[in-house]
Amino acid sequence: MVNIMNAWFEAARFMTDSQSVVAMRLMRIAEGGPHATTEATRMISEKVAAFAEAQGAVFSALATGGSFHSAATKAYAPYRRAVRANRRRLGA
Repeated sequence: MVNIMNAWFEAARFMTDSQSVVAMRLMRIAEGGPHATTEATRMISEKVAAFAEAQGAVFSALATGGSFHSAATKAYAPYRRAVRANRRRLGA
């Protein structure tokens, strides 16, 4: 059984990390210059890569007989890794 409080805390942590990354990226883009262009390009390519990885994880989990919960957990992992890495990289 899933511990509801752990799931809630993880969702809250993910939400605050995501909001921090969005704010830091917007500040970097608003500054302009080569860093803004690089950040905008990186932002799009990371989203595409995370989506592709999540989609593969879902298909793999379901094809091997996993539950919907395990498939969702595996699909969430690439997004979480990307957000955490961006938060660290951008300095929050």
